Amino acid sequence: MKRISSRATFFYKRICPLLAFAVFVLIVASISLLLGYATNLPAPLMLILPTLIAIIGLLGIKRLIPDLVDQVWDAGDALIVRDKSEEDRVLLSDIMTVSYSTFVRPPRVTLQLRTAGRFGDEISFVGPVGLLLKLNSARIEPLIARIDAARQRARSA
Repeated sequence: MKRISSRATFFYKRICPLLAFAVFVLIVASISLLLGYATNLPAPLMLILPTLIAIIGLLGIKRLIPDLVDQVWDAGDALIVRDKSEEDRVLLSDIMTVSYSTFVRPPRVTLQLRTAGRFGDEISFVGPVGLLLKLNSARIEPLIARIDAARQRARSA
């Protein structure tokens, strides 16, 4: 089996959101404190804005990252999808579409399935990263061609 998903998935799913959130909170808190001291606002008012912005930031992070599965492996006629302790086998002929974004961090690949499996009807994962941390679409394009061929074989059978 050959791994399709990036080895940096753990970093993107677990470490990066924490670092981004911490930096975000520090910056907003610092600006709020400086503005509060400059305008002589009471301390509770100085904490409301950073708290609201931190909550909005946390909700944004929670929306973008958690749908990514941990690993995707190519098993010939199927993909093995793993997330935490769960695993699912997805036949190539059961994949309707493959979409990927090359300039998004983390670089995402999304598989839309004909029927929902253990992880739903859409599976997203961090794609293989190439030069300049951009998605290596040269490793995804052959997979798309194989998925199309598998769908053609399934239709004609």
